Amino acid sequence: MPGSPPSPSPAEVDDTAPSPVVVSGPAHLLRVTLLMAGSCLPILGAVLIAPVLPRMQDHFASVPGAKALVPLALTVPALALALLAPFAGVIVDRLGRKRLLIVATLLYAAFGTAPLWLDSLGAIIASRALVGVAEAAIMTCCTTLIGDYYAGRQRVRYLALQTMCASASATVFFVLGGAAGSAGWRVPFWVYAVSLVLAPLMAVALPGPAAGTATAAGGTGAATAGSQAPTGTRRPFPVRQLAGVCALTFFGAMVFYTVPVEMSYLLDGLGVENSGVIGLATAIASAATVGGAVAFARLGRAPEPMLPAILALCAVGFAMMSLAGNAPLLVVGAVVNCVGTGMLLPALLTGAMSRLAFEDRGRGTGLWTAAFFGGEFVCPLVLLAGESAVGGLAGAVGVLGLLAALVAAGLWASRSTAGRRA
Repeated sequence: MPGSPPSPSPAEVDDTAPSPVVVSGPAHLLRVTLLMAGSCLPILGAVLIAPVLPRMQDHFASVPGAKALVPLALTVPALALALLAPFAGVIVDRLGRKRLLIVATLLYAAFGTAPLWLDSLGAIIASRALVGVAEAAIMTCCTTLIGDYYAGRQRVRYLALQTMCASASATVFFVLGGAAGSAGWRVPFWVYAVSLVLAPLMAVALPGPAAGTATAAGGTGAATAGSQAPTGTRRPFPVRQLAGVCALTFFGAMVFYTVPVEMSYLLDGLGVENSGVIGLATAIASAATVGGAVAFARLGRAPEPMLPAILALCAVGFAMMSLAGNAPLLVVGAVVNCVGTGMLLPALLTGAMSRLAFEDRGRGTGLWTAAFFGGEFVCPLVLLAGESAVGGLAGAVGVLGLLAALVAAGLWASRSTAGRRA
């Protein structure tokens, strides 16, 4: 079971903690928009081409192993992102957040649109892996910059907003990919060129953070949060503090992605085959995720004391889904679960940020990102193994719910023990 991480610093949820950049006005709005748009690019890579996979399958039907290789075009970016995000974090801390973000955003367009001209399935999969490399840098940079630019309640608010945007964009990109795919399986790849618009705007609108130059909220200039170690000293990276939250994030990612990945199969098992109904059910669940993120941002409490209750809520949703004998009850269970997952992701990310000084924030964010997307990648594999073990997907979801309840109980017991010792 993932370990229980220590509590975040009080400033993490202090309404009076000043953010190092201006938090109002057109410049602030543009900055937030660009960071949220950048955070959605990895989601674009994950879902955009899902509707055209059958057409790709038909196009490459003569290629040996195409039945196994074509789905890799969808999943390999997430695997590459999970493997490379820690290295992206090291580069972020050494070369700078803004510079790497701009370069990665340009490369994202180059690699993302490559299948428009490639005729080899192997080359297309290789280009998709390179998309994952760019996504690792983009996601790490955007999340790190949110941690740099904002502090206290502002940071909590924008990390929750990041979750909301990612959840909402998944539905939008799926619909966009399906609409564009009606004109041909290559057409959705043109959407990756949108990053060519974002890159120059990022270069102009995003301030370049520098440790130790933070100013009060409402001031001017390109400043950041975090503290800088005295010259000539070496601070150890907070491995032990971050290990628990990364382990919990890996498990949390499996909880987070179960409904988006398995909802259609669960509905099919109940006899629902209409794609419109399945799409509507998935959209309702996505809306619940957004609602959970909004609720988290409005609660104004330290994130980690809430984790046991959040995971317990996810477990209740899984239990309802596992026992559902009809589609409406399944959707209700999915909504309950997704309200919890909408709160879970920003709670985990805020907890990780609270442990990181400026000099460590890129590496720490990279490790957190790797843990999250690693959990995303193994989610269907774990549920497939569970399905084989218990004899059905609904049962496997129930087992995952039981594990979530056990993790929640372990976190609660750990915090209670720590409180009595204090």
